[in-house]
Amino acid sequence: MHKRILVTGGGGFLGSHLCERLLDAGHEVLCVDNFFTGTRRNITHLLDNKSFELLRHDVTFPLYVEVDEIYNLACPASPIHYQFDPVQTTKTSVIGAINMLGLAKRLKIKILQASTSEVYGDPSVHPQREEYWGNVNPVGMRSCYDEGKRCAETLFFDYIRQHGLNAKVVRIFNTYGPRMHPNDGRVVSNFIVQALSGEDITLYGDGKQTRSFCYVDDLIDAMVLMMGTGPDFHGPVNIGNPVEFTIRELAELVIELVGSKSNLVFRPLPSDDPRQRQPDISLARKELGWEPTIALRQGLEATIAYFDNLLTREASEELLSRLPNAQPAPRVLSRTA
Repeated sequence: MHKRILVTGGGGFLGSHLCERLLDAGHEVLCVDNFFTGTRRNITHLLDNKSFELLRHDVTFPLYVEVDEIYNLACPASPIHYQFDPVQTTKTSVIGAINMLGLAKRLKIKILQASTSEVYGDPSVHPQREEYWGNVNPVGMRSCYDEGKRCAETLFFDYIRQHGLNAKVVRIFNTYGPRMHPNDGRVVSNFIVQALSGEDITLYGDGKQTRSFCYVDDLIDAMVLMMGTGPDFHGPVNIGNPVEFTIRELAELVIELVGSKSNLVFRPLPSDDPRQRQPDISLARKELGWEPTIALRQGLEATIAYFDNLLTREASEELLSRLPNAQPAPRVLSRTA
């Protein structure tokens, strides 16, 4: 059925892929972003689509629009970005959720919250199941994001209980793919950019901490499936790839795929950095019929190709800007002009 769908954070890494998927399914998309971390480059290819509308807006302020569904993805998601303005990060998670829930309540529509595996903190249970309440530092450097998302989940379930809202919550584990920000501080983008640039690859701690990496296409599949579930299922649901890798294994695979001669260098581990991260996706398999299909090697190849093109283009633009009196080449109309 044709719908008009609001995607907050639609100019970001995940949001842009979601907008694209919804348009491909025949829906109208209202993309809302304040471009704090998102970028117009991610959605430039969608701007000419008559079913796509872009609205620059900060979700910490109320939004009055008419839509049929809401995907709430707005929030900085990498440590570099969410620690840059931690108060704004918390406000985006909490006040943004309140505003979007209020809109969904007024319109009597479905809403989905993009939560995070960071609600589990540095887990004492492995792998992480949805029933686990987490081990989160409420006053640390990462708390603005971790606790902001935990509070957003609380709000969603209070709206479900108090107002009968048809709301959904997914907990997103490490996701990667084209359109990641090259300087967002996440391990996949960091390692790829360093390897392509011939720089040493920086590992924090001993590199034995683990993560599970889900390719973006698999993640978007799960989000759409979750939105399509019935009114009695709300989650939260873990969405991620259950295949676990050490950070060192990831670095070595990136070096191999890039064909780089980069060395591994080690730095102190940041505070509150989780030692383990692996989703138990039994609930997603049961309720959504979903599990990831794209292996890490395959996904990394596509992601490396994206960053290679991006860095080449940026280098060319920077070189051109340094030329004295740089002007576009004259356009020759014909040889006899």
